[in-house]
Amino acid sequence: MTKSNTVETALQRLKTDPDFANNMIHHKIIDGKEAVYVPFPEQLHPSIQTALASKGIEQLYSHQREAFDAATEGQSITAVTPTASGKSLCYHLPVLQSILEDASSRAIYLFPTKALAQDQLADLHELIEASGEDVLSYTYDGDTAPGLRSKVRKSGHIVLTNPDMLHSGILPHHTKWVSLFENLKYIVVDELHTYKGVFGSHVAHVLRRLKRICRYYGSDPVFICTSATIANPQELAEDLTNTDMRLIEKNGAPAGKKHFLFYNPPIVHPTFGVRRSAALEVRDIASLLYKESIQTIVFAKSRVRVEMLVTYMKELTKKKLFDDTVMGYRGGYLPSERRKIEKGLRAGTIQTVVSTNALELGIDIGQLQACIMTGYPGNIASALQQAGRAGRRQDEALIIYVAQSTALDQYIIEHPNYLLGQKPEEARIHPDNMFILMDHLKCASFELPFTKDETYGEFEVQALLAFLESEGVLIETPDKWHWMTDQFPATDISLRSAAQENVVIIDKTTPKETTVIGEMDTFSAPTLLHEEAIYIHQGTQYQVEELDWEEKKAYVTEVDVDYFTDANLAVELKVINEDDQTKFDTHITAYGDMAVLAKATVFKKIRFGTHDNIGSGPISLPTVELHTTGTWYAFDVPKGWTEAALTDAMTGASYAIQSFIPLFVRCDRTDTHVMPQVKAVHTEKPTFFIYDSYPGGIGLSEKIYKEWEALIEQATEHVDNCFCDVGCPICIGAQESEVGTKDDVLSLLRALTGGNNHVL
Repeated sequence: MTKSNTVETALQRLKTDPDFANNMIHHKIIDGKEAVYVPFPEQLHPSIQTALASKGIEQLYSHQREAFDAATEGQSITAVTPTASGKSLCYHLPVLQSILEDASSRAIYLFPTKALAQDQLADLHELIEASGEDVLSYTYDGDTAPGLRSKVRKSGHIVLTNPDMLHSGILPHHTKWVSLFENLKYIVVDELHTYKGVFGSHVAHVLRRLKRICRYYGSDPVFICTSATIANPQELAEDLTNTDMRLIEKNGAPAGKKHFLFYNPPIVHPTFGVRRSAALEVRDIASLLYKESIQTIVFAKSRVRVEMLVTYMKELTKKKLFDDTVMGYRGGYLPSERRKIEKGLRAGTIQTVVSTNALELGIDIGQLQACIMTGYPGNIASALQQAGRAGRRQDEALIIYVAQSTALDQYIIEHPNYLLGQKPEEARIHPDNMFILMDHLKCASFELPFTKDETYGEFEVQALLAFLESEGVLIETPDKWHWMTDQFPATDISLRSAAQENVVIIDKTTPKETTVIGEMDTFSAPTLLHEEAIYIHQGTQYQVEELDWEEKKAYVTEVDVDYFTDANLAVELKVINEDDQTKFDTHITAYGDMAVLAKATVFKKIRFGTHDNIGSGPISLPTVELHTTGTWYAFDVPKGWTEAALTDAMTGASYAIQSFIPLFVRCDRTDTHVMPQVKAVHTEKPTFFIYDSYPGGIGLSEKIYKEWEALIEQATEHVDNCFCDVGCPICIGAQESEVGTKDDVLSLLRALTGGNNHVL
């Protein structure tokens, strides 16, 4: 039986089985497309043509040829095509061509994770070996053996690394990499779409520092960026690299027919709108596909959920000895174990793999037939990446989206074209965040002195350098600013956080072998690392035994429990500065700098699966202050409302508004916070505040400032269309609403959407 017939058979089984058929809300079909081929470029080196022929490639997809032509002409490019469209050849071909024309030529490949770098190294080695040429390519990361590092620095034609290693292991030691920087022709930035928010803002500075060092050594490399589909790839690439880009977005690769099923678990508690666990539904669907011999990837949001689904699925194979047809894949697995799983997927010996978003990225796992998404992954781009893992190239594919009982998931079930019929989100970075800019200015100063007229990227920094001199970090000479402390700045700066001071997490499960397993920013720590909190790291659960706030250390021990913890925050907001304001008939929207004073008060223990509250406790920690950016929406008190009723209605409305922020800015639900105040100090009116969760802000609330009306209209529509009577977790977050609460929330939201006439 062919793969496409098998998918059709499985589809019919799902449609005719009453346990599944009644919950299939929509079935959308996306037709396949033929490939667009073009011949090899005339100048393409014969050895490269030989290598491609050995892989059965006799001509290129149109986007691969366009990328080769542009890059070899010295244009920096951004190639945006779907999963499995041969993006890696967009950079392999011009890089190898450059090295075969000039043996001194060098390239850096930048991948967001070590695992992806290792996977691409194997693919690159295969291509080089088939060419018969002597091109040296190596990964350079924390796992690189000390004896190999010197060889990589001196003779590596292609160095594959990640932003963290470039930031702390290569740029500060550039004098050891002279042959690389003097001859650097290409910088490849793969999986561009992952560089967003705080992480992307940091990486933007790492690339500015890289370009500065290249100029010092006399090189001017071309950037080749590749990305999954996002709304603003060219803008993101240009912001990230501070370089003009040519966009390549016409995809020449073929694609097979895709069946999208939108599946909503049945309601088990009508009053409170509770549906059957999405994880249990996924287990049942995946089991059916397993029995139909469909090779399937199941995506789950958390490492704990991955292990839970793997345990369920292993029940299908428990009578077979040494059966590895069902496997999990997540952070925390040893590299050798991940390689084994990837090989098993390519070979077809693994039939079902349950993964976190670790397999969203371009790791080669062969051609799978089906993809099941456990809930909305957070943005359209990720959803399309996950869906692209099924039916690679021209095979027919089955993608099943299983909704959870959250506002956003239920909205998508009701509006499937939101997922399939519009562009993915924009990816935003904020390199002018002052915390992040100052951190990297220190790093750049350590790497090379600044002259008195030098800019840093697009930033005028002479005043900032003078400030660092006043702080005793730099010393001024007649023509330059020099680094003068014993500090090594890069080691103290995490690319994953905007704050400098983090809480270190120490595992003391084995008292004689305490190890540092992670770190967390100080603003998040009180709610996630308080004593008795359950902290999950690389799939393992830990309980926090002690949080030493003064020393910024959290001591944890490994546990195995069936619950997680969730803490409540008491928050006080202060507007420091108002940067912009827009007045309407009945309300005002504004944007500016804010101070957020937050104190963790109590925590709850919540059981996995059922989300039952099984315990609670107090938190005794000091107030934490966050300086960030925010936007606010202040309105007149509607007639006839008591303060108590308005408080309840604003709380429910805030939940609905928070749920839909990811529709308007590409971010995780936790990247922003919504805070209602019945009488705000700054406005003296009822006010909804939305602020960025990161020190200094990362531009999210500034974008929301321009979207308030659409955001409130979206929340209003969702609450209005929810099937519940009195409010539920899907619409206003209430579990045990009093009669009238939902009506009050809806009444308030409708009142807000009725007064949107702009006052000039």
